[in-house]
Amino acid sequence: MIFSATDIPGNDCLHIVLVGPTATGKSRLAHTLATTLPDMEIISVDSMCVYRYMDIGTAKPSLAQRREVNYHMIDLVEPHDEYTVASFQTEALNALASIESRGHRALLVGGTGLYLRALTDGLSIPARWPSVAKDLVKELDREGGPESLYKLLTELDPLAASRITPQNSRRIIRALEVTIGSGRPFSSYGPGLESYPQTNRFVFVGIPLNYDTYARDIALRFHKWMENGLLDEAKNLLMLPGGLSRTARQALGYKELFLHLEDGLELDDAVESAIARTRIFARRQWRWFRRDPRIHWLDPDGDLLEQLVKLIGR
Repeated sequence: MIFSATDIPGNDCLHIVLVGPTATGKSRLAHTLATTLPDMEIISVDSMCVYRYMDIGTAKPSLAQRREVNYHMIDLVEPHDEYTVASFQTEALNALASIESRGHRALLVGGTGLYLRALTDGLSIPARWPSVAKDLVKELDREGGPESLYKLLTELDPLAASRITPQNSRRIIRALEVTIGSGRPFSSYGPGLESYPQTNRFVFVGIPLNYDTYARDIALRFHKWMENGLLDEAKNLLMLPGGLSRTARQALGYKELFLHLEDGLELDDAVESAIARTRIFARRQWRWFRRDPRIHWLDPDGDLLEQLVKLIGR
């Protein structure tokens, strides 16, 4: 459904949230809008753009673009650092306050849904218990590990288990880490992701997944990244002192190239695997975002900038 500016009371004083699956053109649209509206600064909501030296495979804005628009939440930590959603929440809220202090508006753009919800909805983020998580990861790597961990979560916190698919090992481990580490169910930490609180601070806009073109767009983009030096960037990352954090190693595209560089996976196979994994990720993002009733969806076949400007009333 396409909305007009009149559908959003007082929209000209709100911060803008621009979301959507990967490779839908969010970053390009956001930069164009921010160069059009001088009171707008961009907050990146991408869990991998926080890492230095991971530039090509994260579609990070260029230095030239960063001279044109004030970007936040980019190049914050080294690739060997573990960066958490709690860290993002704290630093992004500080960035938002800084933007507001200048009388400017923020344009939040990215596809990391949990990071976005932490910022816009004030999620209660539980602490970390690294030793517990380490033991759970070891269990995950054993035969039948994923099934046994999901069964354990079902026993300890059935509500959390009902909200997580058995295939989502990362979320299962996190739910168990919190449940075991804190001694209270993971699901007890606030209403969680099933609640979509209304806010007068943000207007949510989305670019939907285009089923006719997304597979081709993702493949073309990845091949362009390879032509622009993504493989060399991956090699350089592996040579950094301190190694790579578990989070950085899981980055889309990089993970497969690391398998090529370290384990001998054929390069063509690594590229095809990266493209296939990105397509799966795009569909998962689409399922995540389309559940949010606050998002005003743009028409991907129309002029995105024209629609967005009309929607926000400026």
